[in-house]
Amino acid sequence: MRLYSYVVRYDSGFAPNPFGGYCTLATCKPPIRRSAAIGDWVVGCGSNDRTVRRGGYLVYAMRVTEALDFRAYSADPRFAKKIPYRRGSRKQSCGDNIYFRNADDSEWFQRDSFHSHEDGSLHPQHVNRDTGVDRVLVSEDYVYFGGYGPAIPEYLRDFHGLDLCKSGRGVSAFRDPDLITQFVHWIRSLGVSGYQSAPFEWRMLRG
Repeated sequence: MRLYSYVVRYDSGFAPNPFGGYCTLATCKPPIRRSAAIGDWVVGCGSNDRTVRRGGYLVYAMRVTEALDFRAYSADPRFAKKIPYRRGSRKQSCGDNIYFRNADDSEWFQRDSFHSHEDGSLHPQHVNRDTGVDRVLVSEDYVYFGGYGPAIPEYLRDFHGLDLCKSGRGVSAFRDPDLITQFVHWIRSLGVSGYQSAPFEWRMLRG
């Protein structure tokens, strides 16, 4: 088992998308989407950017329970609610079910989403980055706190020299079974699961 830790710089409800009873990572973080196996944990830590100041806090944690390619994800009725509708509610606008291909797999299509251009047209840079790893991570075993998560305990910040809480860019991957066990024990001790509170960026919105 591995645990992957990274900073959720833009916590909007898009990546990860914690709605509809599943936490999904369908865009961004290609190293995690490529490597994470069923049973691995993905941990999103708050950003310490001066506009956020949530460094050291938990955004979400998900145990990977399934992995799909984009074609399967797009067609699966379980994830139809994750198809974005930009003029809908906040939840609808941040859907991450945005990629599909034509019949002969020669071209990618991108639904109007957070990764499109302002006018809804395809954004080549995002398409290339996201689809470079044709894999979506899915979890039914997760907790998402968004912009209201708890501080990650100090004993997980300095666990025999290992800091579970990622800071800065990139991804930390941990194999230490004791660290992972202690983290899982802490997550379970919180006594909650699933979607708990709104993404950080929603705090800046009105209405």
